[in-house]
Amino acid sequence: MSVKAIVQTGVRAIEMREFERPAIHDDDALLRIEQSGVCGSDWSQFKMGAPANVIPGHEPIGTIEEIGPLAAARWGVEVGARVAIETMLPCGFCRHCIRGQYNHCRASGPMIHAYGYRNIDEAPSLWGGHAEYMYLDPHTLLHRIAPDTPAELAVMFNPLGAGVRWAHRVPGTGIGDTVVVLGCGQRGLAAVIAAREAGAGTVIVTGLAADEFKLEIARKFGADHTINVDTTSVIDAVQEISDGEGADVVVEVTSGATAPVGDAIEIVARRGTVVLAGLKYGKVPEFDANKVMSKEIRIQGALAVDYDSYEAAIHIIEGGRYPLELMHTHTIPLSECERALHVLGGEVEGEQGIHISLVPD
Repeated sequence: MSVKAIVQTGVRAIEMREFERPAIHDDDALLRIEQSGVCGSDWSQFKMGAPANVIPGHEPIGTIEEIGPLAAARWGVEVGARVAIETMLPCGFCRHCIRGQYNHCRASGPMIHAYGYRNIDEAPSLWGGHAEYMYLDPHTLLHRIAPDTPAELAVMFNPLGAGVRWAHRVPGTGIGDTVVVLGCGQRGLAAVIAAREAGAGTVIVTGLAADEFKLEIARKFGADHTINVDTTSVIDAVQEISDGEGADVVVEVTSGATAPVGDAIEIVARRGTVVLAGLKYGKVPEFDANKVMSKEIRIQGALAVDYDSYEAAIHIIEGGRYPLELMHTHTIPLSECERALHVLGGEVEGEQGIHISLVPD
C-alpha cells in the first residue's frame, strides 16, 4: 500500500509523492491523519526552503491505524484511538530531556528534533503530518482527543497549547494582571484565551489595519481592548489603559517584525515580564538595555509547547467555552497544500486565513 504525502523540495517548491506504508513493530505505530494544522512556521519554511526534502506538518490529529504491543502499553492507547501528536520528538536521554526540557532536545544536532523537520531519506520517511499517514516513533508524545470534538477545533491543540504556555505558564500570569499580546495571528488569539483562563484582569491585543477581522475575534475571545498599530501608538494606548502603570505581562508573537520587541520594553511595567515567542528573520536593531536594567524587566524566550500546556489546551477545546470556530478559517484538501500556504501567507486576494488545516483527499 502506498501513502501520499507532501514533500518540500526547495524554496516555494512542494510536490505530492508516494511512499511505502511502513511496517509497524512492537514499539511504534502508524497514525491515519484526520487533519493536519498549517502553522505559521510552515509558511516560513515554504518561503525559505529549509529544511528541504521533508514532509512538513507538525500539528496532526488522527486515529491509531496500527500499533505494536509495547507502544500500546506505554501510551495507553489502542487501534482506533483518536489522538493529537506533539511536535517535538525527544530522545529521552540528552541533558535537556533528562531535565524535563524536551523542547530543547538536540539529538539530531543543531536542527529542531521534531516531526515535520526530519529528512525523508531517514526510514521510514513519513515524519510529517501533511500526509495520509504518519509514522509514530517510540519517543512520540501524544494526547487523547474526545471522539465527539469537531476536527476543526481539535486540530487547534498546538496553537492553543502555545498560547497557554506563552501567556500563562512561562510568565506566571495571575489573577488581575494586565496582559498585552503583541500580534493577533492564531497564537496571539490563543494567548488571549490563555490569559483569560489564567485570571488576567485586563487583556490588550494589537494588530494592523488589515487585521481588523482578527481583532474582532480577539474581542469575542475576551480581549478588553484592541489597538490598530497603523493608526494608534501602542505605547500611548497601553499607558492610558493602564493609568501609566504598564503591563504586568507582554507576550510578543508577531512574525518577522522587530519593532514590537522595542514596544514591549516600553510598555511592560516595572518588574514585569516580556515573553518573546515571535520568530524574527533578523536582529532587533535597537535594544534599550538600560531600560531593562532600570525597570528590572524579566525577558523570557519561549520555544514550542510542553506536555501540561497541551493537556490544558485540549481541556479548553473540549470545554466549549470559547467560539474557537471563528479562528478556523479554512479546511483544504491535502492536494491543495500550496494554496493553503499562500492563503496563510496573505498572498491570495480576497481570502484571509488564520487557522488552516489540511485533510487527506
